[in-house]
Amino acid sequence: MPTTLASELADFAAELSVDALPDNVVHAAQLHSLDTIGCGLAGVAVGAGAPARAVASEAAGSGHSTVIGESAGMTPAAAAFANAAACHALDFDDTHTAGIVHISAALVPAVLAVGEDVGASGADVIVALTIGTEIVARLGMWKGLGVRDRGFHPTSVLGVLGVATAVGRLYGLDHKTAVNAIGIAGSMASGLLGYVADGSSTKHLNPAWAAMSGITAVRLAVHGATGPDSVVEGRYGVLSSFADAQVGPTIDLADLGRTWETTSMAFKPYPASHYMAAPLEAIRRLVAEEDISADVVEEIVALVPDAGVPIVLEPIEAKRRPVTGAEAKFSLPYSLAAHLVRGSVGISTYTDDAVTDEEVRKLAAKVRYEVHDYGTFPASLPGGVRVLTTDGRVLQADVPHQPGSPTNPMTDAAVVAKFHANAGLALPKEAVAQLAHTILELRAADDLTPFATLGRARTSETDQGQRTSTKDN
Repeated sequence: MPTTLASELADFAAELSVDALPDNVVHAAQLHSLDTIGCGLAGVAVGAGAPARAVASEAAGSGHSTVIGESAGMTPAAAAFANAAACHALDFDDTHTAGIVHISAALVPAVLAVGEDVGASGADVIVALTIGTEIVARLGMWKGLGVRDRGFHPTSVLGVLGVATAVGRLYGLDHKTAVNAIGIAGSMASGLLGYVADGSSTKHLNPAWAAMSGITAVRLAVHGATGPDSVVEGRYGVLSSFADAQVGPTIDLADLGRTWETTSMAFKPYPASHYMAAPLEAIRRLVAEEDISADVVEEIVALVPDAGVPIVLEPIEAKRRPVTGAEAKFSLPYSLAAHLVRGSVGISTYTDDAVTDEEVRKLAAKVRYEVHDYGTFPASLPGGVRVLTTDGRVLQADVPHQPGSPTNPMTDAAVVAKFHANAGLALPKEAVAQLAHTILELRAADDLTPFATLGRARTSETDQGQRTSTKDN
Protein backbone atom coordinates (compact mmCIF):
# COMPACT_ATOMS: atom_id res chain seq x y z
CA MET A 1 0.00 0.00 0.00
CA PRO A 2 1.51 3.37 -1.02
CA THR A 3 2.53 5.77 1.71
CA THR A 4 0.13 8.69 2.09
CA LEU A 5 1.19 12.29 2.45
CA ALA A 6 -0.29 12.45 5.96
CA SER A 7 1.93 9.53 6.93
CA GLU A 8 4.99 11.26 5.45
CA LEU A 9 4.16 14.46 7.31
CA ALA A 10 3.76 12.57 10.57
CA ASP A 11 7.14 10.89 10.03
CA PHE A 12 8.79 14.24 9.35
CA ALA A 13 7.29 15.69 12.53
CA ALA A 14 8.41 12.75 14.65
CA GLU A 15 11.95 12.62 13.33
CA LEU A 16 12.99 16.30 13.21
CA SER A 17 15.34 17.44 15.96
CA VAL A 18 16.57 20.87 16.88
CA ASP A 19 20.15 19.75 16.30
CA ALA A 20 19.25 19.02 12.66
CA LEU A 21 18.18 22.62 12.09
CA PRO A 22 20.71 24.98 10.49
CA ASP A 23 21.43 28.11 12.49
CA ASN A 24 19.73 30.34 9.93
CA VAL A 25 16.52 28.30 10.22
CA VAL A 26 16.52 28.60 14.01
CA HIS A 27 17.18 32.33 13.70
CA ALA A 28 14.37 32.75 11.17
CA ALA A 29 11.92 30.87 13.39
CA GLN A 30 12.81 33.12 16.31
CA LEU A 31 12.62 36.31 14.26
CA HIS A 32 9.23 35.43 12.75
CA SER A 33 7.94 34.54 16.21
CA LEU A 34 9.08 37.95 17.42
CA ASP A 35 7.33 39.69 14.55
CA THR A 36 4.11 37.72 15.00
CA ILE A 37 3.87 38.36 18.73
CA GLY A 38 4.54 42.06 18.16
CA CYS A 39 1.67 42.16 15.69
CA GLY A 40 -0.58 40.48 18.23
CA LEU A 41 0.33 42.97 20.95
CA ALA A 42 -0.36 45.89 18.64
CA GLY A 43 -3.65 44.34 17.57
CA VAL A 44 -4.83 44.02 21.15
CA ALA A 45 -3.66 47.55 21.99
CA VAL A 46 -5.83 49.10 19.26
CA GLY A 47 -8.83 46.85 19.91
CA ALA A 48 -8.44 44.60 16.86
CA GLY A 49 -9.41 40.97 17.38
CA ALA A 50 -11.43 41.82 20.50
CA PRO A 51 -14.47 39.68 19.58
CA ALA A 52 -12.29 36.57 19.32
CA ARG A 53 -10.84 37.19 22.75
CA ALA A 54 -14.28 37.84 24.22
CA VAL A 55 -15.63 34.57 22.83
CA ALA A 56 -12.56 32.67 23.99
CA SER A 57 -13.06 34.09 27.48
CA GLU A 58 -16.73 33.10 27.50
CA ALA A 59 -16.17 29.57 26.24
CA ALA A 60 -12.90 28.52 27.82
CA GLY A 61 -12.23 26.87 31.10
CA SER A 62 -9.13 27.74 33.08
CA GLY A 63 -5.80 26.62 31.70
CA HIS A 64 -2.09 27.27 31.52
CA SER A 65 -2.01 29.05 28.15
CA THR A 66 -1.54 32.82 28.08
CA VAL A 67 -3.90 35.08 26.16
CA ILE A 68 -2.61 38.52 25.18
CA GLY A 69 -4.31 41.07 27.41
CA GLU A 70 -5.94 38.53 29.75
CA SER A 71 -4.76 37.95 33.30
CA ALA A 72 -6.22 34.44 33.54
CA GLY A 73 -4.87 31.49 31.59
CA MET A 74 -7.12 29.57 29.21
CA THR A 75 -7.15 26.21 27.49
CA PRO A 76 -4.70 25.86 24.59
CA ALA A 77 -7.40 25.88 21.90
CA ALA A 78 -9.10 28.98 23.32
CA ALA A 79 -5.81 30.84 23.79
CA ALA A 80 -4.65 29.96 20.29
CA PHE A 81 -7.95 31.18 18.83
CA ALA A 82 -7.81 34.54 20.61
CA ASN A 83 -4.12 35.16 19.97
CA ALA A 84 -4.19 34.14 16.31
CA ALA A 85 -7.01 36.58 15.64
CA ALA A 86 -5.00 39.35 17.31
CA CYS A 87 -1.81 38.45 15.44
CA HIS A 88 -3.53 38.70 12.05
CA ALA A 89 -5.99 41.51 12.82
CA LEU A 90 -3.77 44.36 11.60
CA ASP A 91 -2.61 42.50 8.47
CA PHE A 92 0.94 43.22 9.59
CA ASP A 93 2.14 39.61 9.95
CA ASP A 94 4.41 37.65 7.64
CA THR A 95 3.61 35.84 4.39
CA HIS A 96 5.13 32.91 2.57
CA THR A 97 4.83 34.59 -0.80
CA ALA A 98 5.13 31.61 -3.13
CA GLY A 99 2.57 29.72 -1.05
CA ILE A 100 0.23 32.73 -0.59
CA VAL A 101 -0.15 31.84 3.08
CA HIS A 102 0.20 33.72 6.35
CA ILE A 103 1.85 30.86 8.20
CA SER A 104 2.93 32.40 11.50
CA ALA A 105 -0.39 34.01 12.41
CA ALA A 106 -1.98 30.62 13.08
CA LEU A 107 1.11 28.58 13.88
CA VAL A 108 2.93 30.72 16.47
CA PRO A 109 -0.11 31.20 18.75
CA ALA A 110 -1.04 27.51 18.51
CA VAL A 111 2.46 26.23 19.24
CA LEU A 112 3.01 28.64 22.14
CA ALA A 113 -0.38 27.81 23.67
CA VAL A 114 0.27 24.07 23.57
CA GLY A 115 3.88 24.57 24.59
CA GLU A 116 2.81 26.36 27.76
CA ASP A 117 0.29 23.62 28.47
CA VAL A 118 2.76 20.73 28.18
CA GLY A 119 5.79 22.48 29.71
CA ALA A 120 7.77 22.62 26.47
CA SER A 121 11.22 24.13 26.18
CA GLY A 122 12.19 26.81 23.72
CA ALA A 123 13.92 24.19 21.57
CA ASP A 124 10.70 22.16 21.48
CA VAL A 125 8.86 25.23 20.24
CA ILE A 126 11.45 25.94 17.54
CA VAL A 127 11.12 22.38 16.22
CA ALA A 128 7.31 22.53 16.20
CA LEU A 129 7.30 25.90 14.45
CA THR A 130 9.67 24.62 11.81
CA ILE A 131 7.56 21.51 11.23
CA GLY A 132 4.41 23.55 10.69
CA THR A 133 6.09 26.16 8.53
CA GLU A 134 7.76 23.66 6.22
CA ILE A 135 4.50 21.76 5.72
CA VAL A 136 2.20 24.73 5.10
CA ALA A 137 4.71 26.41 2.80
CA ARG A 138 4.94 23.33 0.58
CA LEU A 139 1.19 22.82 0.48
CA GLY A 140 0.83 26.48 -0.47
CA MET A 141 3.43 26.29 -3.22
CA TRP A 142 1.65 23.26 -4.68
CA LYS A 143 -1.92 24.50 -4.54
CA GLY A 144 -2.14 27.90 -2.80
CA LEU A 145 -3.10 29.72 -6.00
CA GLY A 146 -5.67 27.06 -6.82
CA VAL A 147 -7.21 27.36 -3.36
CA ARG A 148 -7.32 31.15 -3.63
CA ASP A 149 -8.73 31.14 -7.16
CA ARG A 150 -11.72 29.12 -5.93
CA GLY A 151 -12.44 31.80 -3.33
CA PHE A 152 -10.93 30.10 -0.29
CA HIS A 153 -8.30 31.48 2.10
CA PRO A 154 -5.13 29.37 1.81
CA THR A 155 -3.95 30.63 5.20
CA SER A 156 -6.67 28.73 7.04
CA VAL A 157 -7.44 25.94 4.58
CA LEU A 158 -3.82 24.78 4.54
CA GLY A 159 -2.76 26.21 7.89
CA VAL A 160 -4.89 23.82 9.92
CA LEU A 161 -2.89 20.86 8.59
CA GLY A 162 0.39 22.46 9.62
CA VAL A 163 -0.93 23.36 13.06
CA ALA A 164 -2.18 19.82 13.70
CA THR A 165 1.13 18.30 12.69
CA ALA A 166 3.18 20.79 14.72
CA VAL A 167 1.22 20.58 17.96
CA GLY A 168 0.97 16.82 17.55
CA ARG A 169 4.73 16.78 17.94
CA LEU A 170 4.48 18.77 21.18
CA TYR A 171 1.88 16.34 22.53
CA GLY A 172 4.16 13.42 21.65
CA LEU A 173 1.69 11.57 19.43
CA ASP A 174 2.55 8.16 18.08
CA HIS A 175 2.47 7.70 14.31
CA LYS A 176 -1.08 6.37 14.03
CA THR A 177 -2.53 9.08 16.25
CA ALA A 178 -0.61 11.79 14.40
CA VAL A 179 -1.97 10.61 11.05
CA ASN A 180 -5.48 10.57 12.48
CA ALA A 181 -5.01 14.11 13.79
CA ILE A 182 -4.00 15.33 10.33
CA GLY A 183 -6.98 13.50 8.83
CA ILE A 184 -9.36 15.11 11.30
CA ALA A 185 -7.82 18.53 10.70
CA GLY A 186 -8.59 18.21 6.99
CA SER A 187 -12.30 18.05 7.79
CA MET A 188 -11.89 21.29 9.72
CA ALA A 189 -10.24 23.16 6.83
CA SER A 190 -12.21 26.31 6.06
CA GLY A 191 -12.09 30.00 5.27
CA LEU A 192 -13.47 32.21 2.51
CA LEU A 193 -12.01 35.26 0.76
CA GLY A 194 -15.34 37.05 1.06
CA TYR A 195 -13.76 39.65 3.34
CA VAL A 196 -12.06 41.19 0.28
CA ALA A 197 -15.39 42.77 -0.69
CA ASP A 198 -15.73 44.89 2.44
CA GLY A 199 -12.83 44.23 4.80
CA SER A 200 -14.90 42.08 7.14
CA SER A 201 -13.12 40.77 10.21
CA THR A 202 -13.53 37.19 9.03
CA LYS A 203 -10.05 37.64 7.54
CA HIS A 204 -8.36 37.60 10.90
CA LEU A 205 -10.75 34.95 12.21
CA ASN A 206 -9.61 32.52 9.51
CA PRO A 207 -6.15 31.82 11.00
CA ALA A 208 -7.81 31.77 14.42
CA TRP A 209 -10.03 28.90 13.28
CA ALA A 210 -6.97 27.14 11.87
CA ALA A 211 -5.09 27.49 15.16
CA MET A 212 -7.97 26.31 17.32
CA SER A 213 -9.05 23.55 14.93
CA GLY A 214 -5.55 22.13 14.56
CA ILE A 215 -5.28 21.76 18.33
CA THR A 216 -8.81 20.36 18.58
CA ALA A 217 -8.05 17.81 15.87
CA VAL A 218 -5.07 16.56 17.87
CA ARG A 219 -7.08 16.29 21.07
CA LEU A 220 -9.81 14.37 19.25
CA ALA A 221 -7.24 11.95 17.88
CA VAL A 222 -5.76 11.48 21.35
CA HIS A 223 -9.21 10.47 22.59
CA GLY A 224 -9.69 7.96 19.79
CA ALA A 225 -11.28 9.83 16.88
CA THR A 226 -10.00 8.87 13.43
CA GLY A 227 -9.45 10.72 10.16
CA PRO A 228 -8.71 9.64 6.58
CA ASP A 229 -5.01 9.11 5.91
CA SER A 230 -5.55 10.30 2.32
CA VAL A 231 -6.83 13.65 3.59
CA VAL A 232 -4.20 15.68 1.72
CA GLU A 233 -4.01 14.10 -1.74
CA GLY A 234 -7.04 11.83 -1.97
CA ARG A 235 -9.98 12.16 -4.33
CA TYR A 236 -11.96 13.80 -1.54
CA GLY A 237 -8.97 15.32 0.19
CA VAL A 238 -8.17 18.93 0.98
CA LEU A 239 -6.21 19.77 -2.18
CA SER A 240 -8.71 18.21 -4.58
CA SER A 241 -11.70 19.71 -2.80
CA PHE A 242 -10.41 23.24 -2.24
CA ALA A 243 -8.21 23.66 -5.31
CA ASP A 244 -10.51 21.83 -7.75
CA ALA A 245 -7.60 19.77 -9.02
CA GLN A 246 -6.74 16.13 -8.46
CA VAL A 247 -3.37 15.70 -6.84
CA GLY A 248 -1.80 12.25 -7.03
CA PRO A 249 0.06 10.59 -4.17
CA THR A 250 3.38 11.01 -5.96
CA ILE A 251 3.99 14.57 -4.69
CA ASP A 252 7.64 14.67 -3.67
CA LEU A 253 8.35 15.49 -0.06
CA ALA A 254 11.92 14.25 -0.29
CA ASP A 255 13.32 17.72 0.37
CA LEU A 256 11.60 17.98 3.76
CA GLY A 257 14.40 18.39 6.25
CA ARG A 258 16.90 19.19 3.49
CA THR A 259 15.73 22.53 2.14
CA TRP A 260 14.06 25.07 4.38
CA GLU A 261 11.14 27.34 3.51
CA THR A 262 11.28 28.84 7.00
CA THR A 263 13.97 31.20 5.72
CA SER A 264 11.83 32.20 2.71
CA MET A 265 8.99 33.94 4.52
CA ALA A 266 8.49 37.65 3.95
CA PHE A 267 8.04 40.27 6.64
CA LYS A 268 5.55 43.09 6.14
CA PRO A 269 6.67 46.71 6.30
CA TYR A 270 3.07 47.95 6.00
CA PRO A 271 -0.08 46.83 7.88
CA ALA A 272 -2.09 46.03 4.76
CA SER A 273 -2.41 43.49 1.97
CA HIS A 274 0.98 42.23 0.84
CA TYR A 275 -0.06 42.88 -2.76
CA MET A 276 0.31 46.59 -1.96
CA ALA A 277 3.82 46.52 -0.46
CA ALA A 278 5.70 46.89 -3.75
CA PRO A 279 3.56 49.76 -5.14
CA LEU A 280 3.78 51.53 -1.77
CA GLU A 281 7.55 51.13 -1.80
CA ALA A 282 7.57 52.50 -5.34
CA ILE A 283 5.63 55.63 -4.38
CA ARG A 284 7.90 56.07 -1.34
CA ARG A 285 10.93 56.05 -3.63
CA LEU A 286 9.41 58.56 -6.02
CA VAL A 287 8.58 60.92 -3.18
CA ALA A 288 12.13 60.65 -1.86
CA GLU A 289 13.94 60.85 -5.21
CA GLU A 290 11.74 63.14 -7.29
CA ASP A 291 10.38 65.46 -4.61
CA ILE A 292 6.75 64.98 -5.61
CA SER A 293 3.78 65.77 -3.41
CA ALA A 294 0.02 65.27 -3.59
CA ASP A 295 -0.69 68.73 -5.00
CA VAL A 296 1.34 68.15 -8.20
CA VAL A 297 -0.21 64.78 -9.12
CA GLU A 298 -2.37 64.60 -12.22
CA GLU A 299 -2.72 60.82 -12.26
CA ILE A 300 -1.32 57.72 -10.57
CA VAL A 301 -1.16 54.43 -12.43
CA ALA A 302 -0.68 51.40 -10.19
CA LEU A 303 1.26 48.58 -11.85
CA VAL A 304 0.42 45.13 -10.48
CA PRO A 305 0.35 41.45 -11.45
CA ASP A 306 -3.05 40.22 -12.57
CA ALA A 307 -3.55 38.17 -9.42
CA GLY A 308 -3.55 41.31 -7.28
CA VAL A 309 -6.31 43.11 -9.18
CA PRO A 310 -9.35 41.47 -7.54
CA ILE A 311 -7.74 41.78 -4.12
CA VAL A 312 -6.69 45.46 -4.02
CA LEU A 313 -8.04 47.20 -7.14
CA GLU A 314 -11.46 45.93 -8.16
CA PRO A 315 -14.17 47.07 -8.12
CA ILE A 316 -12.20 50.23 -8.74
CA GLU A 317 -14.80 52.77 -7.59
CA ALA A 318 -15.25 50.98 -4.28
CA LYS A 319 -11.49 50.67 -3.85
CA ARG A 320 -11.10 54.40 -4.37
CA ARG A 321 -13.47 55.14 -1.48
CA PRO A 322 -13.17 52.48 1.25
CA VAL A 323 -15.74 52.88 4.00
CA THR A 324 -13.84 51.32 6.90
CA GLY A 325 -10.25 51.03 7.96
CA ALA A 326 -10.38 47.27 7.46
CA GLU A 327 -11.65 47.73 3.91
CA ALA A 328 -8.86 50.23 3.25
CA LYS A 329 -6.25 47.54 3.93
CA PHE A 330 -7.28 46.08 0.56
CA SER A 331 -7.44 49.38 -1.29
CA LEU A 332 -4.36 50.30 -3.27
CA PRO A 333 -5.83 53.62 -4.50
CA TYR A 334 -6.51 54.73 -0.94
CA SER A 335 -3.11 53.54 0.33
CA LEU A 336 -1.11 55.26 -2.41
CA ALA A 337 -3.06 58.46 -1.87
CA ALA A 338 -2.63 58.28 1.90
CA HIS A 339 1.12 57.88 1.52
CA LEU A 340 1.35 60.96 -0.68
CA VAL A 341 -0.90 63.09 1.50
CA ARG A 342 0.43 62.03 4.91
CA GLY A 343 4.00 61.06 4.08
CA SER A 344 3.80 57.50 5.37
CA VAL A 345 1.54 54.49 5.85
CA GLY A 346 1.13 52.81 9.23
CA ILE A 347 -1.39 51.48 11.72
CA SER A 348 -3.10 54.88 12.03
CA THR A 349 -3.67 54.96 8.25
CA TYR A 350 -6.21 52.16 8.50
CA THR A 351 -8.80 53.41 10.96
CA ASP A 352 -12.43 54.22 10.30
CA ASP A 353 -11.75 57.90 10.94
CA ALA A 354 -8.71 58.04 8.66
CA VAL A 355 -10.57 56.78 5.60
CA THR A 356 -12.91 59.79 5.68
CA ASP A 357 -10.07 62.22 4.89
CA GLU A 358 -11.37 64.16 1.87
CA GLU A 359 -7.90 65.12 0.66
CA VAL A 360 -6.95 61.46 0.49
CA ARG A 361 -10.22 60.56 -1.21
CA LYS A 362 -9.74 63.27 -3.82
CA LEU A 363 -6.29 61.92 -4.70
CA ALA A 364 -7.45 58.29 -4.63
CA ALA A 365 -9.95 59.16 -7.35
CA LYS A 366 -6.97 59.88 -9.62
CA VAL A 367 -5.63 56.34 -9.30
CA ARG A 368 -6.12 53.77 -12.05
CA TYR A 369 -4.20 50.58 -12.76
CA GLU A 370 -2.51 48.51 -15.42
CA VAL A 371 -1.69 44.82 -15.25
CA HIS A 372 2.06 44.37 -15.56
CA ASP A 373 4.01 41.13 -15.89
CA TYR A 374 7.17 41.51 -13.85
CA GLY A 375 8.28 37.92 -14.23
CA THR A 376 8.93 37.58 -10.51
CA PHE A 377 5.40 36.55 -9.53
CA PRO A 378 4.43 34.37 -7.68
CA ALA A 379 7.78 33.85 -5.95
CA SER A 380 7.57 37.57 -5.13
CA LEU A 381 4.74 40.10 -5.11
CA PRO A 382 6.03 42.80 -7.48
CA GLY A 383 4.50 46.15 -8.33
CA GLY A 384 5.15 49.72 -9.25
CA VAL A 385 3.63 53.12 -9.96
CA ARG A 386 3.68 55.64 -12.77
CA VAL A 387 2.90 59.22 -11.77
CA LEU A 388 1.87 61.96 -14.19
CA THR A 389 2.42 65.41 -12.72
CA THR A 390 0.69 68.68 -13.47
CA ASP A 391 3.88 70.06 -15.02
CA GLY A 392 4.05 67.22 -17.56
CA ARG A 393 6.55 64.87 -15.95
CA VAL A 394 6.06 61.10 -16.19
CA LEU A 395 7.77 59.34 -13.28
CA GLN A 396 7.87 55.59 -12.79
CA ALA A 397 9.31 53.26 -10.19
CA ASP A 398 9.17 49.47 -10.23
CA VAL A 399 9.80 47.06 -7.36
CA PRO A 400 10.15 43.50 -8.69
CA HIS A 401 10.44 42.02 -5.19
CA GLN A 402 8.27 43.42 -2.42
CA PRO A 403 10.11 44.91 0.57
CA GLY A 404 10.49 42.38 3.35
CA SER A 405 10.89 39.43 0.98
CA PRO A 406 14.05 37.27 1.00
CA THR A 407 15.25 38.97 -2.20
CA ASN A 408 14.49 42.46 -0.87
CA PRO A 409 14.78 41.82 2.86
CA MET A 410 14.14 43.85 5.93
CA THR A 411 17.23 43.80 8.11
CA ASP A 412 17.11 42.06 11.46
CA ALA A 413 17.39 45.48 13.06
CA ALA A 414 14.33 46.69 11.12
CA VAL A 415 12.28 43.66 12.21
CA VAL A 416 13.31 44.16 15.83
CA ALA A 417 12.45 47.87 15.58
CA LYS A 418 9.04 46.95 14.18
CA PHE A 419 8.52 44.64 17.17
CA HIS A 420 9.47 47.36 19.65
CA ALA A 421 7.09 49.83 18.00
CA ASN A 422 4.21 47.33 17.94
CA ALA A 423 4.77 45.76 21.34
CA GLY A 424 5.34 49.19 22.87
CA LEU A 425 1.67 49.98 22.26
CA ALA A 426 0.73 47.34 24.81
CA LEU A 427 3.66 46.79 27.21
CA PRO A 428 6.14 48.98 29.11
CA LYS A 429 9.50 49.54 27.45
CA GLU A 430 11.36 47.30 29.87
CA ALA A 431 8.93 44.43 29.37
CA VAL A 432 9.21 44.81 25.59
CA ALA A 433 13.00 44.60 25.73
CA GLN A 434 12.93 41.55 28.00
CA LEU A 435 10.37 39.78 25.81
CA ALA A 436 12.41 40.51 22.68
CA HIS A 437 15.50 39.01 24.31
CA THR A 438 13.56 35.90 25.33
CA ILE A 439 12.18 35.30 21.84
CA LEU A 440 15.43 36.00 20.03
CA GLU A 441 17.14 33.45 22.31
CA LEU A 442 14.19 31.06 22.35
CA ARG A 443 16.22 27.96 21.52
CA ALA A 444 18.04 28.29 24.82
CA ALA A 445 14.92 28.77 26.97
CA ASP A 446 14.23 26.02 29.50
CA ASP A 447 10.52 26.82 29.55
CA LEU A 448 7.98 29.35 28.34
CA THR A 449 7.23 31.15 31.61
CA PRO A 450 8.45 34.54 30.27
CA PHE A 451 5.51 34.57 27.87
CA ALA A 452 3.16 35.08 30.80
CA THR A 453 3.96 38.79 30.46
CA LEU A 454 1.68 38.83 27.40
CA GLY A 455 -1.29 38.52 29.75
CA ARG A 456 -0.41 41.93 31.20
CA ALA A 457 -0.69 43.72 27.87
CA ARG A 458 -2.76 46.87 27.77
CA THR A 459 -5.97 46.70 25.79
CA SER A 460 -7.77 49.58 24.12
CA GLU A 461 -10.58 51.51 25.76
CA THR A 462 -12.87 50.39 22.94
CA ASP A 463 -11.94 46.79 23.65
CA GLN A 464 -12.59 47.17 27.35
CA GLY A 465 -16.00 48.69 26.69
CA GLN A 466 -16.91 45.90 24.33
CA ARG A 467 -15.80 43.24 26.79
CA THR A 468 -17.84 44.86 29.57
CA SER A 469 -20.90 45.04 27.34
CA THR A 470 -20.49 41.41 26.32
CA LYS A 471 -20.23 40.23 29.91
CA ASP A 472 -23.23 42.33 30.96
CA ASN A 473 -25.32 40.63 28.30
